[in-house]
Amino acid sequence: MSVTPIRIIGDPVLRTPAAPVVDFDAELRQLVVDLTETMHSAGGAGIAAPQIGVGLRVFTWYVEGEVGHLVNPDVAPVGEETEEDAEGCLSIPGFRFDCRRHLHVAATGWNMYGEPIRVEGSHKLARAIQHETDHLDGVLFIDRLDTEARAAALEILQGAAWQGEQAYLPSGEPIPTPVVKVSPH
Repeated sequence: MSVTPIRIIGDPVLRTPAAPVVDFDAELRQLVVDLTETMHSAGGAGIAAPQIGVGLRVFTWYVEGEVGHLVNPDVAPVGEETEEDAEGCLSIPGFRFDCRRHLHVAATGWNMYGEPIRVEGSHKLARAIQHETDHLDGVLFIDRLDTEARAAALEILQGAAWQGEQAYLPSGEPIPTPVVKVSPH
């Protein structure tokens, strides 16, 4: 299984714009598997590569029984209609805040094999696509809240049990400490 630790707000990787994918190889396919398995393990509607510490423009989603992924996405709203609804984030675990998003979007990009794809979504899928694309740009959904709501959210988050942590495993198990091998020379 490829469940990977999820980075928590405060980790700089979440604020760093991700680089475009240039190699559609076995490593990219493994990244998509890791993202998908981590997303399912955490019970999320989506997850972007920076959330597992990988600075590449890739995300997966799981909405209404549909699993998908996009590489190097380009997202555009379809129409002017918006919707304000509760939104959460695996990198801000346990909290949801009302966030306004476009109700309909169209996204183009590539699949893990380098084949072009187009995804159109409404409501939850549109929200997931916008949320995950924001992650690729170093933007968290709380950045989309109006000034007053954002200030209130940040105040609430200061009391989160995970404050000061860098990452967590969705299973609740401790994150394995990296083994550092020292040469005898």
